[in-house]
Amino acid sequence: MDTTIPGVLAAAAAAHGDHPAYVDSDTVVSYADLLARVRDTARGYCALGLQPGDRVCIWAPNSIEWVVAALATTYAGGVLVPVNSRYTASETADIVERTEATLVVVADGFQGRTQIADLRATSGLETVREVVDINDLDRLAGLATDVDADARARAVSPDDVADILFTSGTTGRSKGAMSTHRQTTGVAGVWGSLGGVTAEDRYLVVNPFFHSFGYKVGIVTGLLTGATLYPVATFDVDAVARLVETARITVLPGAPTIFSSLLAADAHHTHDLSSLRLAVTGAAVVPVVLIERMRAELAIEKVVTAFGMTEAVVATMCRGDESAETVASTCGRAIPGMEVRIGDQGEVLLRGDYVMQGYLDDPEATAEAIDADGWLHTGDVGTLDADGNLTITDRLKDMYISGGFNVYPAEVEQVLSRMDGVVDVAVAGVPDDRMGEVGKAWVVTDHSENSPTADDVIAYARQHLANFKVPRQVELIEALPRNLSGKVLKTELREGTA
Repeated sequence: MDTTIPGVLAAAAAAHGDHPAYVDSDTVVSYADLLARVRDTARGYCALGLQPGDRVCIWAPNSIEWVVAALATTYAGGVLVPVNSRYTASETADIVERTEATLVVVADGFQGRTQIADLRATSGLETVREVVDINDLDRLAGLATDVDADARARAVSPDDVADILFTSGTTGRSKGAMSTHRQTTGVAGVWGSLGGVTAEDRYLVVNPFFHSFGYKVGIVTGLLTGATLYPVATFDVDAVARLVETARITVLPGAPTIFSSLLAADAHHTHDLSSLRLAVTGAAVVPVVLIERMRAELAIEKVVTAFGMTEAVVATMCRGDESAETVASTCGRAIPGMEVRIGDQGEVLLRGDYVMQGYLDDPEATAEAIDADGWLHTGDVGTLDADGNLTITDRLKDMYISGGFNVYPAEVEQVLSRMDGVVDVAVAGVPDDRMGEVGKAWVVTDHSENSPTADDVIAYARQHLANFKVPRQVELIEALPRNLSGKVLKTELREGTA
């Protein structure tokens, strides 16, 4: 099997031809059509000056155009850099600057915003040759008729870096995890194999393409299996339930929020969801009752949980024949090609084929994350049972998960600390029935005439942060509890004992 993304795409087109690769509303794109569109866009990228190894940022929600823009990047020998569609222009510009991106592909107007104008108003775009509207990709095809895109694709090596996916660190500074073509195609293949995904499956992708769950085990798994993918730009419970019914969707991976929302809306009573055969969830602690209800009420034949992270994509996964208790309370066993062990302080350590190459331009952070023996230190605390099933019990890091998205309090704290009238601030995740966890900010103000209210703090956060990072609760307090070394005692804040 070819282990480059261009090779996998070409093989999929040869094997599946006219079989639908993507369906979005009334638009159907076959595997053969997908290859043709990718080839044309790749030629356009080359005409715009893209060289092998150059980075291309894509700032857009899920769509067929996202897939074409992304696959054309690697087909032309470039490196894909997905950007969170909910990011502000300044957050996106930071990623563009740090990757020295040559091209930026943008969904202008998404959620009523002016992304291209906002991005051009920022600094840090010195390396960018062009900002391309994702809805204007067809224009690129006419820019170069003499470029041999297939030669570019054939020159790509399995050990070339394929993608850089950014994840925030505990210091609040995002880090770019680099993976090779061999790793990206390999982990997607294992995931598809364990899930039993085939060309007969209709795969609904709610997980954002900018995340490894949507990109690697969505787009790339689709290429490897011939499944038909249905991309969803934004989650709406009724729209998703209706699509499952009308398209007879068989595969639905997603954060626990997706399934709890379907159950809360009684979607299984108003829509026929009986076509669902595989649901994969994770990214947060999953209540046992949710797994039981997914199997009993949604009648999903195979419900499994998994554990992974941007730095390793998928490390453990249930196989589907376990009890509801095992699926809900553990993340399953190590997948083929990966090892799991418990290190000092109970920290979960990972090693194997799919651990990232390292963080972009950050050897110190890479050395901190991956030790001399190749073990990736996850920052999560867990246990392994006699069968090798992993259970996550705590976090060494402060990161919390809200609706399936990782949120790093240090980043939010840095933003809020710049607000006029804020003297001190701490942010942590607190339980939420629907989202799993949401952010809460404890804020110390200067008590001036114009000191901010709790509503002011939330409004300020909405101006400067992606929506999932915005604290849903704010409590004004006189002082933050700290230990003798100056560290904020967040446990006391959460428990209300401060």
